[in-house]
Amino acid sequence: MCGRYTLSTPTDLLSDLYELETAVEAEPRFNIAPTQETPVVRVDPQTGRRRLDSLRWGLIPFWAKDPGIGNRMINARSETVAEKPAYRVSFRKRRCLVMADGFYEWKATGGPKQPFFFHRQDGHPFAMAGLWDRWEKGQDGPVETFTILTTGPNETVAPIHKRMPVILDPSHFDRWLDPAFEDIDFLTSILVPAPPATLETYPVSTYVNSPANEGPVCVDPIG
Repeated sequence: MCGRYTLSTPTDLLSDLYELETAVEAEPRFNIAPTQETPVVRVDPQTGRRRLDSLRWGLIPFWAKDPGIGNRMINARSETVAEKPAYRVSFRKRRCLVMADGFYEWKATGGPKQPFFFHRQDGHPFAMAGLWDRWEKGQDGPVETFTILTTGPNETVAPIHKRMPVILDPSHFDRWLDPAFEDIDFLTSILVPAPPATLETYPVSTYVNSPANEGPVCVDPIG
């Protein structure tokens, strides 16, 4: 699964790299956790241009009676996302890019799990495959939420964890974001592990275990 990640890349740089028309201002984050709001890229239905919006992590399907379901839906398995009732409509119509520049996974050690930080070797940000939905049954107005798609691990992640987030190749961004594109076979085919050489990893402190902890210290290497 993907349960924590980082996004410290400045918003103006994200706008340039991902050709964003509009963007919410985002503070550097080093320990983004479920139920928190964080930037994702979607297509503006009026202009057809990409924009950066702030959504809550943990997908609440539009048909859900209890919004608490979102706490259990932070990830969706790419192998079954096209068929699962909670995700299949979003998979066809409401796809997004979840911006990140790193993510954490925890390794079982026989004692307390050891957190590891994964990031691109070149230090650049990347886009994880996401789905979003809009829940309108609450008294406080609509809530927009998202989930991150996962796949099997590549050779870099496998020694640490059995799943990893889907990191999309930039050549697939346009089709992934296009709500009119519904070729399920193609969309499923691109949900694959990133090439092993893309990522590198190192252990970090258990300080990151608490979602209340923030700051660059979260990604400081140990050992």
